[in-house]
Amino acid sequence: MHAMNFKNFLLPVGAIVVMALAWRAGGWGGVALAGGAIVMFLLLHFNRAMQVLKRAAERPVGYVASAVMLNAKLKPGVTLMHVIAMTRALGELRSPKDEQPEHYRWTDGGGSYVDAVFNGGKLQSWTLTRPETPADDEANNTAA
Repeated sequence: MHAMNFKNFLLPVGAIVVMALAWRAGGWGGVALAGGAIVMFLLLHFNRAMQVLKRAAERPVGYVASAVMLNAKLKPGVTLMHVIAMTRALGELRSPKDEQPEHYRWTDGGGSYVDAVFNGGKLQSWTLTRPETPADDEANNTAA
């Protein structure tokens, strides 16, 4: 069973178990309390997702303040939503739409960029690419 499918299965089952335990412990009052807690949990996550997307909508697609800092902060397994929250911008989609794995790019003002690969919404790998500087070109020309 794929990890994403397992998580989608576990959350509703967990909510049902919490509701059953609440019924057993406190009757309808317990169910109301547990139901309120579950709704609050869902509203908090929905509110966070909307806030992240609102911030990202205010920035250019695929732009990040510093690609080097983004490269340092990335960790395997983080979600696309977490990366969007870190960059405060939607990534530039580089792969065909609705096809796994998804490839995104974030570029900074200096021309450096991070290419990230997401599979099932989780970060699999990423690469930082920096533009060649004129000093690098001169060093290569004098060495030749």
